[in-house]
Parts: sequence; C-alpha cells; structure tokens
Amino acid sequence: MGCLFKNPNAPTEARVKDLLSRMTLKEKAGQMTQIERKVTTPSAIRDFCVGSVLNGGNSRPFDKAVASEWADMIDGLQKWALESRLGIPIIYGIDAVHGNSGVYGATIFPHNVGLGATRDADLAKRIGAATALEVRACGIRFAFAPCVAVCRDPRWGRCYESYSEDTDIVRKMTSIVTGLQGQPSMGHKKGYPFVAAGRENVIACAKHFVGDGGTNGGINEGNTISSYEDLEKIHLAPYLDCLSQGVSTVMASYSSWNGRKLHADHFLLTEVLKDKLGFKGFVISDWRGIDRLDKDRGENYHHWISKAINAGIDMVMVPYRYELFLENLMCLVQSGEITMARIDDAVERILRVKFLSGVFEYPFADRSLLDIVGCKLHRELAREAVRKSLVLMKNGKNPNESFLPLDRNAKRILVAGTHADDLGYQCGGWTIFWQGHSGKITIGTTILDAIKEAVGDETEVVYEKYPSPETLASQDFSYAIVAVGESPYAESINERENSELVVHFNGTELVSSVADKIPTLAILISGRALVLEPWLLEKVDAFIAAWLPGTEGAGITDVIFGDFDFEGRLPVTWFKKIEQLPVHSGQNSSDSLFPLGFGLTCNNEKSLE
Repeated sequence: MGCLFKNPNAPTEARVKDLLSRMTLKEKAGQMTQIERKVTTPSAIRDFCVGSVLNGGNSRPFDKAVASEWADMIDGLQKWALESRLGIPIIYGIDAVHGNSGVYGATIFPHNVGLGATRDADLAKRIGAATALEVRACGIRFAFAPCVAVCRDPRWGRCYESYSEDTDIVRKMTSIVTGLQGQPSMGHKKGYPFVAAGRENVIACAKHFVGDGGTNGGINEGNTISSYEDLEKIHLAPYLDCLSQGVSTVMASYSSWNGRKLHADHFLLTEVLKDKLGFKGFVISDWRGIDRLDKDRGENYHHWISKAINAGIDMVMVPYRYELFLENLMCLVQSGEITMARIDDAVERILRVKFLSGVFEYPFADRSLLDIVGCKLHRELAREAVRKSLVLMKNGKNPNESFLPLDRNAKRILVAGTHADDLGYQCGGWTIFWQGHSGKITIGTTILDAIKEAVGDETEVVYEKYPSPETLASQDFSYAIVAVGESPYAESINERENSELVVHFNGTELVSSVADKIPTLAILISGRALVLEPWLLEKVDAFIAAWLPGTEGAGITDVIFGDFDFEGRLPVTWFKKIEQLPVHSGQNSSDSLFPLGFGLTCNNEKSLE
C-alpha cells in the first residue's frame, strides 16, 4: 500500500498518474499492446509487459471448453501479469456479440438485427446485463460489443451485427451499453468511462468507428462516401448515446471515409471523438488493424504504426507479431516520430479503464458466477428476445382468413428444411467459431426440438430435411413448417459466398415443393433481407422473418402456436431485386417489397412506422 496506485480508495486519476510516473517506456508500450492467447507466454506478459490478451473467433482453450475451463486459462495468464515488476493486471477481451458466444454452453441471444426488430431498449439492456455476467464468470473483463453500425446495404458481411438501417433505432438499442457496464450515476460526465463496481459488469466497446455500415456497395472494409454532415447525422449519432452511458472503449473501423483509412484518421479519432466529443476512454484497433493499413504487409509497417498511434489509436490488437510491433513502437518514440506525450495519453486512457473496471482489486475470475452461464433465467430472456424479434410478413392467402396461430393438436404435421434442426445455422456467425458452423455446436433448442415440445401428446411430428416425393404425396398432413435460410458467415467471407443474397441450399425450391402439396408456414433464418420471389410468397400460407435467433428455438413456437402474438417489425427495408440496392428508408424505399417497420399480428393487423 506504499504506492498510491495500489490504494483502491484513492481517486482514479491520482492512481493513473502515480502508476504512469513509475513506468518505463517498455512498460508503457506493453500496455498499449493486445495479443492473441495462442502466443501468450510468461515472457510476453512479464518481460514484454503486454497489457491485454484476447482470443480470435476460432481460438479457445480446447474444443467445448466450458466457462470454468476458460476461467482457469485466464487466471493463469493473470498470475503472470501480477508477477511483473509493477503487477499491472491484464484485461482479457472476447467477441461477446450476442451473448458470450465463443464459450460452449453460454446463452446465445439473437444477433443485433433481430434485436432491432424488437425496438425494445429495455430488452437490450437486460441482454447486456446477462451477457456481462456470463463473460465475467469466465474471468473476462472486456467485451468487444456493441456494434452500433447503421447498415445501409444487406450485402455488407456484418449486416446482422447492425440493429437497423435507421439511425434512431440503432441509437435506441445502445442501451445494451448500460447493461454491459452498469448504470452511471446522475451527473456522470459524458465521455468519461464507467464500469460499475462489483462482479456483474464488463468493459464495453462501441464499434466500428465510424461509418462501417455505409460503405459503397456494402463492401466489407470498404469506403464510405459521404459529407461530414451525413457521416455525423447517420453513422456518428449512435456513438453519442454510447458516450453518454460511459462506454469505456471505442474500436476503430477497418473501413475508410472518403478514401481515408479510419485507423489512420487523426481528424475522426482525435479531433472529433476525443477532443470534440470528450471521449476519455481508450481507442482500440481492430484485429491486425495496422497490418491492414500496409498493403504490402510489412514493407511500411514502421510508417503505419506511426500513422495509427499519432491518429489516436491507444491499444493495438496486434495479435501475433507483438515483438516486432513493440520494437517498432519504441524506436518511433526514441526517434521522436511518436512523442512521449502521445504515449502517455494512450497509457493514461488504458490505465483509467483498468482502474475503473476493478481489475486491480479483483484480478481473478469470480467462480461463484459459474452456475449462471447458460442458466434457465438467461435462456428465458433469450427466448423472450426471439419471440419479440419475429416479423410476420404474411398470414393467410386470404386477408380475412389467418393461417396462424397453428393448431398444436393437429393430427399430423410435417417439419422440413435445412434450418429446422440445425442449432449452428440458427445461431449464425460469431458462435463458437468465427464463421459459425452447422450442427449442435453448443447447448440449445432447435426449431424442431421446440415444435416437438410444444405440440399435443397425440400430434405426430414427421421431420424430413428434404421431404421425399412419397412424403409430399401423402394427404394426411394438417400443415407443414419449413425452415430455410443462409449458412453461417462473418465479415468479408459472405461477399464471396452470397453476394446475390439468395436463400442457401435451394431453399426457395424446397419451400415451393412443400407448399405445392401442403399448407405451409415458411420460416426464414437469415442475417438480413434476402431475395424473395413474389410467386413464392403467394404460394405459402404464412411467412416469418426469424433472423438469427440463437439457442432458444422455443421463442419461435411460443408465437406460431399462439401463446404470444407477433411484435417484431422490420428493422430494414426489404428490397425486391438485387439490382435496386442500396434500398433503405432514406433512398428508393417506395419500391420495396416490404418497408422499414412492416409487421403483421396474428389478426393481420399491420404495424408500420
């Protein structure tokens, strides 16, 4: 307790200044460095003073590692940090973008596009709080969420990470920040980071600053072409709400603004975010963000480190070449290309967030939280989110005769489709794996599981992913439920696989073949609007956009069997043809298939904003 920075009762800023005054350049540079868990060694943390560790989307202690095993790993890393000269703890980061979605057995909530369909700010806040608990149980302090992008083109590979094409809806859903970090007290200074004391909250990260959802052609890591006024009005506005809630970190975008790479944009990162908006937390790069500035991948690395740090990047997600990065960073300071004042500013910001997070006082995992991971209460919350997110787009071939709700006591029903019994497809990307995966990749309830649970004891449920001609020729099905959609994806991979935005696995043809023979409810599992042929919509009896609902498929049966009515409204404009894109509420939306805000109830009452 002889050092002021070790006194938990001292003012945060005094602790920051005291610790900073004791640090060498090497220790300061280390705090600015975040590396991947696979390359993390005792030497990396103790000798290179690395201040943060993360795991990439495909990185985990081992397959099906549960929360306690994550906690064991992270506590081990933390012990190394506490053995360093100054004993500065690390903060561990993870992409908890729809629940603690990289951890086996965690609750997986609907992706953001589905939450945007709910328009329910309180729901988002509660999901943030539940996610924070499941993250903290693993010993993790830093969640790379939320994404507050305003997606203007469904071809963007991260479209499902956006709550909506509408800025006001995105702003409303930033309440998840308070769920993750806790509620700031009255009078909290806007822009100053906040994490509530105790064991229940994590460091949040507003991303990706700024304009990532508005790139030309929806190209991931592309170029957003706009005036500053439009950038501010459309894409920057949600960050104001995050800052007012005390968001602790902001992640820079891979994308560009009018040809200027965001990771090297001093005007936006420093003059706007830090100076004009008063942000006092730290700015973190995206995964290998500085590498992506260097098209030759190494030829100009020295130069781009200088550009990024001087632009306002405080912590750099390296994640592998940390020795090379640290060597270059310290050389740049010694040569004067990066001033010590800039280094001190970056490290002050990082230490401020660390002190506020409580990691100095409680560096290890709280094992009393382990039982909360994937608990019934959180799964019920996820189930609520699913049922509120469903958008009913057609209900009956005759407007006066509703097809839904379905009769749960029907004698015999057919369940079909590639997405009816596939938990991985139901959850989408950023679930256990970066790109997601098919099959039972974690613990949850598929649509088929939920149907079997919901129907009456005398109801026969026949499941065939691709129904045979003999099955379809049968005359004794009361109705069919067919679930189709996209295969999982994340970021730019999608652009190579589904730039035409079609339903995967011949889903359109599958729905059509069933609907030709049996009254059919079609359920689309997707991260965005896809091409829907008018003739297919005419052929089916009911159609639901279910987005990427996560692990709790019973949220779907809650609604289709009438226990709850539909509440969801489209968070995006549903285009007619791919050639129309971009189509959104601010452009060309009058010729859409379904407008922003469209949604029916079981009585075919139309909700439209």
